[in-house]
Amino acid sequence: HPASAGPIEESPYWRRTRWLTVWLLLSWLLVTLVATLLPAELDFQLLGWPFSFWFGAQGALLLFLGIVFVHVWRMEALERALPDPAPPPPPA
Repeated sequence: HPASAGPIEESPYWRRTRWLTVWLLLSWLLVTLVATLLPAELDFQLLGWPFSFWFGAQGALLLFLGIVFVHVWRMEALERALPDPAPPPPPA
């Protein structure tokens, strides 16, 4: 821990918030990479359209919305379980 770490940074609330943010950002990165780098490998039909077209046009957006909903759902549960000890300090 840095010398300036205080009770806010060490609280379970902020620790869990950071981990949730890291996991959701990694999920976002994975969806982005799959949508852009693997369309040729995703060559099969889904409801009459190539899956790569469907995923690029609709699927990635739905997954991004899912990530946002997971964030809201988990943060609401976290805030009920562990109230925020104090608001974060203002940026310097």
